[in-house]
Amino acid sequence: MDAKQHKHFKIHKPYGMLSQFASNSTQQKRKHFLGELGNFPESIMPIGRLDEKSEGLLLLTTDGKISNYINSNGVEKEYYALVDGAISESQITQLQKGVEIGFDGKKYQTKPCKVLKLETPPLLPNRSKKIRDARHGPTSWISITLTEGKFRQVRKMTSAIGCPTLRLVRFRIGKIRLDNMKVGDVNAINILAEL
Repeated sequence: MDAKQHKHFKIHKPYGMLSQFASNSTQQKRKHFLGELGNFPESIMPIGRLDEKSEGLLLLTTDGKISNYINSNGVEKEYYALVDGAISESQITQLQKGVEIGFDGKKYQTKPCKVLKLETPPLLPNRSKKIRDARHGPTSWISITLTEGKFRQVRKMTSAIGCPTLRLVRFRIGKIRLDNMKVGDVNAINILAEL
């Protein structure tokens, strides 16, 4: 199939939605799925995942080769994470160098990555579920850019340094950015031009 015939979308995945299309499982009847955001081609698939409690940029495609390329070739994924506590420079250095997390029942050392403390909170839409506020102790925003994507990796990394993640928003995949998309927005894109 010619690449131009494939369809590609970027969406702003809401908090509380699964990164998949409807399941017939009776356990998941009350869950929210990507199909609620619009009418997508039958062969559509998410490129990577965001867990149910994470928000932000998710790419969808009908092209398995593009999906495999993004997931397997070290394409950068940038996240904004609101973490519990006043994160220190030494904790940021730990994240940058890599930390040990659990993955598939084994210990896993994360690869070196880019981490910055954000002096001002990023401009993001309010989340549908309230996040605890500063009355319960200090919080910090960080930007973390990975070239890998293990299950719940950012959450596991911030927990490993003693600063659990309170809110997680993926902002960028390669050169494709969330920009000013509203929660639940769906935009058709030319993914080949934007990677």
